[in-house]
Amino acid sequence: MTKKRFIIEMGMGIDQHGQDPTVAAARAVRNAIAHNALPGVWEVAGLNHPNEMIVEVQVAVPYPEQVRQEEVLAVLPFGRKTLTLEPGGMVVAGRAIPELDDKNDDMYVAVAAVTVSIEAD
Repeated sequence: MTKKRFIIEMGMGIDQHGQDPTVAAARAVRNAIAHNALPGVWEVAGLNHPNEMIVEVQVAVPYPEQVRQEEVLAVLPFGRKTLTLEPGGMVVAGRAIPELDDKNDDMYVAVAAVTVSIEAD
């Protein structure tokens, strides 16, 4: 069997308050998958269950070493999931609001690419 890409979706996520790269990364993945339906995995690829999909996630985010990977992958409802984190995204000057538990003025921006593949002959 060989792996064949079926779809690639891109997304962006921001943590405006809290300075948590996991929040930004999870929002980027959620944004990437928010407006798609994949009937082709059944009608074209012939999969029997969505957990047969191979879902590879790449996220570029500030401070990738701080990302709680299981929380980012939990955004995906189905599939055999993997996550690759890379340094990137942006740190943007915002405004700290004490009531929102901000540590500083930073906002974290993450970008994600979610690739769904299938195994084919």
